[in-house]
Amino acid sequence: MTTETAAAPGRSREVMIVLPGLMLAMMLAMLDNMIVGTAMPRIVGELQGLDYFTWVTTAYVLGTTVSTPIWGKLGDLYGRKNVFLSSIVIFLVGSALCGMAGSSLFGGTGDGMIELIAFRALQGLGAGGLIVGVMSIIGDLVPPRERGQYQGIMAAIMSLAMIAGPLVGGFITDNLNWRWAFYVNLPLGGVALIWLILKLHLPRHRTEHRIDWLGAAILTVAITAIVLITSWGGQKHGYPWGSWQILGLAALAVVAMAVFIPVERRAAEPILPLHVFANRNFTLINVLGFLLGFAMFGAITFLPIFQQIVQGASATNSGLLLLPMMASSMVVSLFVGRAITKTGKYKSFPVIGGVVMAIAVWLLSTQDVHTPSWKTGVYIAVLGLGMGFLMQTTMLIAQNSVEQKDIGVASSASTFFRSIGGSFGISLFGAIFNSRLADEIAAKFGAQGSALAAGGPQVDPKMLEQMPPAVKAGFLEALANAIGSVFLWAVVFAALVPVIAAFIKHVPLRSGAPGAGDGEKAEPLAAAAFE
Repeated sequence: MTTETAAAPGRSREVMIVLPGLMLAMMLAMLDNMIVGTAMPRIVGELQGLDYFTWVTTAYVLGTTVSTPIWGKLGDLYGRKNVFLSSIVIFLVGSALCGMAGSSLFGGTGDGMIELIAFRALQGLGAGGLIVGVMSIIGDLVPPRERGQYQGIMAAIMSLAMIAGPLVGGFITDNLNWRWAFYVNLPLGGVALIWLILKLHLPRHRTEHRIDWLGAAILTVAITAIVLITSWGGQKHGYPWGSWQILGLAALAVVAMAVFIPVERRAAEPILPLHVFANRNFTLINVLGFLLGFAMFGAITFLPIFQQIVQGASATNSGLLLLPMMASSMVVSLFVGRAITKTGKYKSFPVIGGVVMAIAVWLLSTQDVHTPSWKTGVYIAVLGLGMGFLMQTTMLIAQNSVEQKDIGVASSASTFFRSIGGSFGISLFGAIFNSRLADEIAAKFGAQGSALAAGGPQVDPKMLEQMPPAVKAGFLEALANAIGSVFLWAVVFAALVPVIAAFIKHVPLRSGAPGAGDGEKAEPLAAAAFE
């Protein structure tokens, strides 16, 4: 029996033991934003912070995005376990504080919204380490050849969370105080934290390290500027694209990145090692991830609007109507993970996924005011198929393209580029939607339609019922056409995914224990030093 064969059972047992804790942590990361989004109307009403409500989301996204690359590097430097556990603790502390925002504990509701924004930023800092930590820990415990099936499970958990989030949020909003939208994280996170403290054992790192504080600070400035551009640009509660605020942020981002590159080249332990981008596969898969986030998250944002306003679904039912997409994504993710583990082949999956996703987005662009809900369900099920081929393969290829010591950087970079792509997609498609809606309404109603155009997706079913039949029919047609144009633009970006994927070179997945070269016989995991 070879050493590698003997190692496999030990690796499998180790991963299966810690898997429940990792699954809970992944669930935390994915559930939170969806639950909070459902509860936002109640939060705004009680804390009286309508003028600042967009910052509740922006602060969380900013904290998550800024901290993602840093968490990945810290895990590489100081060991994954303690860094990951720290991110869970920060997330839970932030969740508890968010639930207490505006309460008598902090002196009443006068500054409740400001408190919530600050605590959401803290919560986001912790959330930045959750997904990165889970994927990096799997990278530490499992060789790339076997990694696909575990990452497929995590992709399935992400899909499940996207289904459960709106339902849990709706239940909390209807039956409990909105503060439970945050408190619900505490028991889940507490169980995950205790389980991982007791059961998670990873190889110990015994190397002296220096933190690249300057690089981290400059990268934080650049990411902050980019996130604020995508959050504020062209938005109702933001600034016009040509305003000095947006142009100034763009200039700040460019200058920060220009300074960041030479700083990283000189750093002894760069926060984002530039040498990883010299690997063609690593660079291509992160460009692909950016486009995936751009097309997928940017387009999916408008599905609930179409279902609720055009097709007349309730908020809860619109969440259930996404079930075909999540179910198909979950099934395909599990299939792809097992197929990669069995065959060691992966190159065809992102190509197939990109083609299927582009077809799905095109199908969604053909919808109009007469499209029945069942047909929309079929279209989004096709979209889920494409997502299932892509979600975990992008992470797997990124991790397989770097040395084991950079596995955290690879995981964080993959998550980061997909997140930034989604932010840009939501911003750009939002601008396209607003412009097209205004044009459609102007064509149908003339100058009198400006109020309708300004309402846009904020128009709810009760307001629609108060409209005269002719006005309602015209508005719904305009809204459907505007959303269709968003999906049509998304086709352009989705179509680039299989083109880029075709240039990825197939590099055999390492089948030994993590850290061993491809084909090398690995020491049993149980024989390694653990923390």
